[in-house]
Amino acid sequence: MIRITHRISIAEDELQEDFLRASGPGGQNVNKLETAVQLRFDAMASPNLPTAVKERLATLAGRRITKEGVLVITAQRHRTRERNREDALERLVELLREAATPPPPPRRPTKPSRAAKARRVDEKTRRGTTKRLRGGRTGEE
Repeated sequence: MIRITHRISIAEDELQEDFLRASGPGGQNVNKLETAVQLRFDAMASPNLPTAVKERLATLAGRRITKEGVLVITAQRHRTRERNREDALERLVELLREAATPPPPPRRPTKPSRAAKARRVDEKTRRGTTKRLRGGRTGEE
């Protein structure tokens, strides 16, 4: 089991890994070895994810999630297959943790108090006076 939060964990058999040839670093091996990892997780069919998490995940994942609800993460940053597997898994867990955190409560709009308005006007008046006094004499010299 892969632990996401203290309440949510997913089974390793829910993940499917495919290996493909990576673009980028790899030297001579880049054309021979399949070091890139494509991690697939059927999020919408997962019994371990609550509905609210699935909905937030679909929003956060964007184009990384298919119409069928399969989350696809491709990792090819590193030269070795094992490092790319770890990278893909870390990115999946990070995305699921972000989807598992509930959104903050909506902000209730408030109006500035009468004292705050008065302070603002006083400050504007003081600032205007300061600027007016900087003017100096014009054309009298």
